[in-house]
Amino acid sequence: MPQSPTVGSFQLMKSLNRSLILNTIREKGSISRADIAKLTKLTPPTVSNIVKELLESKIVIEKSQGVSRGGRKPTMLVINAEQFHVIGIDVGPKDIKVVMTDLNGNIVEQFQEDLTEGITSTELLELMKMSVLRLLPQKRKSNHNVIGIGVGMHGMVDVKQGISLFAPNLRLRDIPIKDYLEKEFRMLVKVENDARAMALGESWFGSGNGADSLVCVNVGRGIGAGIIIDGKLFHGSHFIGGEIGHMTIDINGPQCDCGNYGCLQSLAAGPVIAKRAAKRIAAGEQSLLTKLTGGRLQDIDGEKLHEAAKQGDALSKEILRETGVYLGIGLTNLLHTVDPARIVIGGGVSRSGDFVLDPVKETVKSRALTNSAKKTDIVQSNLGEQATALGAATLILVELFSARRTA
Repeated sequence: MPQSPTVGSFQLMKSLNRSLILNTIREKGSISRADIAKLTKLTPPTVSNIVKELLESKIVIEKSQGVSRGGRKPTMLVINAEQFHVIGIDVGPKDIKVVMTDLNGNIVEQFQEDLTEGITSTELLELMKMSVLRLLPQKRKSNHNVIGIGVGMHGMVDVKQGISLFAPNLRLRDIPIKDYLEKEFRMLVKVENDARAMALGESWFGSGNGADSLVCVNVGRGIGAGIIIDGKLFHGSHFIGGEIGHMTIDINGPQCDCGNYGCLQSLAAGPVIAKRAAKRIAAGEQSLLTKLTGGRLQDIDGEKLHEAAKQGDALSKEILRETGVYLGIGLTNLLHTVDPARIVIGGGVSRSGDFVLDPVKETVKSRALTNSAKKTDIVQSNLGEQATALGAATLILVELFSARRTA
């Protein structure tokens, strides 16, 4: 029998209030019931009833008493962060990275496993299942301290259905990740594009923390961006919001994997800049890269380019600078479209630091329309190689802590 609108509205309001209180406790770290009521504008009885439920679920615990303001010392509430965990999975083109975190985003376990070339959808799902089991020993399966699994998947993702629509580097389509993992583990599973997951992780725990509007760009084997507006991920109507890698930079440029010409990804992604360096060396230019690779130019990668640049190699510095200019043009276009307060750059290419970041900033400064836009905060990710996996775990934390707008 369908719920009446009154019952549905009550349940929605209760859910919103519960999330509001839970997130207030998370943000403050330690807070009394009275202060929760003041901050949230909820009535003391409402706060008391919801806090009672949170205490019974053990997701919130009472801590030592706070400072008295003339009466009895208040009992402080904190998130029971260390007793509950979430799992985050980063499915990249070459490997999967898996983390288990507590509710504060602290990584308590992690590992990485290579993907075999030509892996099938069935094999990938099985590998993801075994990865979760590796962090979920039998002794944990009977209790409820793992509350969900988040997956950051490269390529196009149907977020509502939890399906990987197209993973270009794996050449796989229509992978039912959410359905498969929820049936296996009987817990909440959220699936998101890797760049958007990374943006969420940066927003909560990394270089994007404190910015209501944020663009996080993942520059590795491909290029993607996660866009956060008013604290929420932007997906677009067709789940392709943030596909900055396929923004045309040069209509006469090289052909991209997507079939178009002159995409940002075809000019500034990791494999592309490595090939550009190898081609110039093969044409006769001198570079430390020849020594660093033992003459095996096919072994040039972003890490070796960075190492050669640090040693003063002119060719490597020039290629990294050129890469930064291309990225800067792409980010200026995005800046003129979204106008974020901050831009975070992550992924393998970003680890070249100022060799790439400085020309990015210079390009944005020279091309942005207004003086304030020219000064947009552009920073490097501080979450390292686990940025996307941590972002995937954050997908579950958002469900837990953020007030939902729909029943």
